[in-house]
Amino acid sequence: MTRAVVLDRDGVINDHRRYVNTPADFILFEGVPFAIRTLHDAGFLVLVATNQGGVGLGYLTEEMLYQIHQKMISELEHEGAKIDGIIACPHAPFAGCACRKPKPGMLNTLHAQYGFTKSESYMVGDRETDVQAGQAAGLRTVFIGSAETKADISVSSLMDAANWIVKQSG
Repeated sequence: MTRAVVLDRDGVINDHRRYVNTPADFILFEGVPFAIRTLHDAGFLVLVATNQGGVGLGYLTEEMLYQIHQKMISELEHEGAKIDGIIACPHAPFAGCACRKPKPGMLNTLHAQYGFTKSESYMVGDRETDVQAGQAAGLRTVFIGSAETKADISVSSLMDAANWIVKQSG
């Protein structure tokens, strides 16, 4: 059985108080590499599914998005952490695509690519759209933040999420 944890990017892996339109704008949250290593050590694939409407709106190119993701991968690898796969929706918020969260398109694509068991896998995000996408795709959900949510649990950090997920997977 293959299990996965799908992470939203902005607000979960990196600071998003400002838009991330260049690699220089990408600031990794403290503790994220350790949380990702914790998930890997427990046997989970760690994947990223991120809405990047700035591409569709013209704020950054797909090449710049690729460079941002390369910086993320490099910083994580420097700390001994690995992302197994990344998928991004580049469409503008109003484009009506099937991939932009809260729709489950990206999560279903990751499932098709990696073959993880949905009922034993998780979506972790900091917005209710992440929770909605996870639920629509049949994943368990973890919300990072203090807002009211319909997620399975609400925690304050990715490390808290990783610890809870590992405990659940016993």
